[in-house]
Amino acid sequence: MELSLFVYSVASMGAIAAVLAAGLGIASNIFYTESDERIDEIEEVLPGADCGACGFGGCRAFAEAVVAGEAEITGCPVGGAPAAEKIAEIMGSQTEEKEAEVAQLLCQGSPEKTTSAGDYEGLESCQACEVIKGGEKECSYGCLGFGDCVEVCPVDAITMGDDQLPDIDQEKCTGCNKCVVECPKDIIILAPETGENHIRCYSKDQGSKVRQYCEVGCIACGQCVRECPVDAIEIKNNLAVLDYEKCINCGLCSLVCPTDTIEFNGQIVEEIEITDKCVGCTKCARACPVSAISGEPKERHQINDERCIKCGLCYEVCPVDGAVEVAYKQPEDQ
Repeated sequence: MELSLFVYSVASMGAIAAVLAAGLGIASNIFYTESDERIDEIEEVLPGADCGACGFGGCRAFAEAVVAGEAEITGCPVGGAPAAEKIAEIMGSQTEEKEAEVAQLLCQGSPEKTTSAGDYEGLESCQACEVIKGGEKECSYGCLGFGDCVEVCPVDAITMGDDQLPDIDQEKCTGCNKCVVECPKDIIILAPETGENHIRCYSKDQGSKVRQYCEVGCIACGQCVRECPVDAIEIKNNLAVLDYEKCINCGLCSLVCPTDTIEFNGQIVEEIEITDKCVGCTKCARACPVSAISGEPKERHQINDERCIKCGLCYEVCPVDGAVEVAYKQPEDQ
């Protein structure tokens, strides 16, 4: 009796399993959707870091999002332009030229240049320090110095310097935005890779207060605003703010900044001249932001010295070697 019951039970379970298997087979045929081969192709051209810098849970997820139209072709900061071009070929579309961006720190307030508000004892984390105490510096906007940004960087582009401030390697940085999001003080931004002017301060305090706690903080004196020939700087909430899209990297603002808040990584032009090699292509005149260059097409152009701001853009766009000559200031004179 018990044996027959056992056989019956086994047979019943087998029959149920067969029915369920048949049902799953039918369902799979009904709801089957063919996988888009472009997903595999895109995943193949991605770096394979699975770092999540694109905003998705890995390279495969990013590839699926691109095919679904939910992610930009240029969305992989690690792969950069080469990966974007290959993805564009796979998708049969054109990729727009997008200037690369890198992380920049808006603070120079090392312990030697700022006053202390007391010692912090607790978890060595910027996030924890911000919640518990707000920092060890009198400046409530300055870098906390515990290196949370270092920990989240997927390409090891950030290290903590001897001045207890993040040192960002511009060559390694992919502009993934992770350090920007992680920083509780919002003092890390993404800026154009070609940018040479940077205002290294984020304090919104009045200038008189900034002077008391930081040697290199912005005091909103407005000298940079008045000096900028292209209106790329304005004062907002007691802070000089740079518009990178307008900035022409002339460096003039850095020369007048009384607190060395503005850092210029380029070269200051001292003299500039259009020589007799000029063929009159007019590119220099079109590039000049202050209309200081004039001349007829196919004739040698001239520079109006009174209007010229010595930004060097005419030198950069000139297609003829030797047609524009520049002399730069020596580093000690800048």
